[in-house]
Amino acid sequence: MLILQNISYTHPNKDLLFSDINLTVNNHEKTALIGNNGAGKSTLLKIIAKELQPSNGQISVETEPYFVPQIFGQFNHLTIAEALKIDKKLNALKEILNGNTSEENFNLLNDDWTIEDRCNDALQDWQLTDLDLSQKMEALSGGQKTKVFLAGISIHQPELILLDEPSNHLDIASRQLLYDFIQTTKSTMVVVSHDRKLLNLLDTVCELSKHGIKVYGGNYDFYKEQKQIENNALSQDIQSKEKALRKAKEKERETLERQQKLDNRGKGKQEKAGVARIMMNTLRNNAENSTSKLKSVHAEKIIGISQDLQEIRSSLPDIDKMKFGFDNSALHKGKILFTATNINFAYNTQSLWTENLNFQITSGERIALKGQNGSGKTTLIKLILGDIETQTGTIYRADNKSVYIDQDYSLLDNKLKVYEQAQQFNVSALQEHEIKTRLNRFLFTKEDWDKSCGELSGGERMRLLLCCLTINSKSPDIIIFDEPTNNLDIQNVEILTTAINEYQGTLIVVSHDETFLEQINIERTVGL
Repeated sequence: MLILQNISYTHPNKDLLFSDINLTVNNHEKTALIGNNGAGKSTLLKIIAKELQPSNGQISVETEPYFVPQIFGQFNHLTIAEALKIDKKLNALKEILNGNTSEENFNLLNDDWTIEDRCNDALQDWQLTDLDLSQKMEALSGGQKTKVFLAGISIHQPELILLDEPSNHLDIASRQLLYDFIQTTKSTMVVVSHDRKLLNLLDTVCELSKHGIKVYGGNYDFYKEQKQIENNALSQDIQSKEKALRKAKEKERETLERQQKLDNRGKGKQEKAGVARIMMNTLRNNAENSTSKLKSVHAEKIIGISQDLQEIRSSLPDIDKMKFGFDNSALHKGKILFTATNINFAYNTQSLWTENLNFQITSGERIALKGQNGSGKTTLIKLILGDIETQTGTIYRADNKSVYIDQDYSLLDNKLKVYEQAQQFNVSALQEHEIKTRLNRFLFTKEDWDKSCGELSGGERMRLLLCCLTINSKSPDIIIFDEPTNNLDIQNVEILTTAINEYQGTLIVVSHDETFLEQINIERTVGL
């Protein structure tokens, strides 16, 4: 069992990330930890894994956790065996089998005589039979590094497993291996992920936010239903408060108008009755004080309702606050944009594809490029864009305006500030206030305009680039996305999905996220 009690974490720069986090994960329970980018999900996992110390609070865990991190660069200088912390055991086993039966070797092995067999089986299970445990981690792809650490689960056989975005670098076949493992394992799990197919395999969803952790007793689909109910209630609260605010303002106006009429009527009567000037001044002052008190009472009520309304609105999901506005592509639907006839490409005289490719792309289509890691998806994208030329076969490309968006949204210039970046796309000479209005639509307020693009999170980079595309005079005829959801939290994946579904041009997407592909209405697949 894992118990977190009043856990807080403050960054070294003294910024508070989260506080008073309380969570219990029972034995054999599979728990999802979700939340917006920057909420502290990875930090909380590192605290549970004992890689970070909390600022306050206590952790109670019955067993040593096994942690699969999201980033692997820190292991590049190590061999696979060293990264998995099995090098000393393997070496001790080898020494003993070679006759060196020292006490030190027996202590290092600790009676784990099956360690080598488990390593071989684990690498085979995760389709890593071409790897050697003495290889350096830096030679591996992102997907291979992830699978090495997943293989480590079978080797170490932990009771508590912590996974941080485990499907990020995996192709579809490897993702299926991960899904199968999650379904069959008896270990306790805490998983940070935005992969909705994976999240639906887990028992419980825990949402981390600035308010703490909220537990939803079901998988991701159940969580979505509950959030929809909560958001509907929020919308009703907003409508109710807006109605109350209108009534309060109306009441204030009516009351002040009525008071003013009474004051004027009283003043007229007093003048007719010949009331002395000094008395008239006293009566006028009394009337003004009375009106001022009335104004104050109504102003307090209006301010109170306005503050409540602002607080409720701030709880709305960002996607409900955003406004998209893509212009249509200038090309008519169905126009032939690209034709590949018997094309192939060679690296070091070795053809990339076993069979030459033949396919066509027409305007308005939604296409997924699919294939395992190393199957040539990026090469095909470069051929479609005209960045490289085919060595076999012929290609026809119609004139079009194309945009290629990779998973890091590197079309953005990290040296520029947010407003400066938006101006780079302002080819139709929009006024400054119009640019800032567009930025506001994509949740970049005036506090963000001078922020460096290099400081932005994955979700912020995605939103800024979408904003820049709407600032451009015309939407691109073709947008090509390469793993666009890899660095996004679930909310930003939903924002991207909504934006893509408003776009009317041609869409080509490389993604291993099947839920995402389904939701953006992919019409056909080009398999490699």
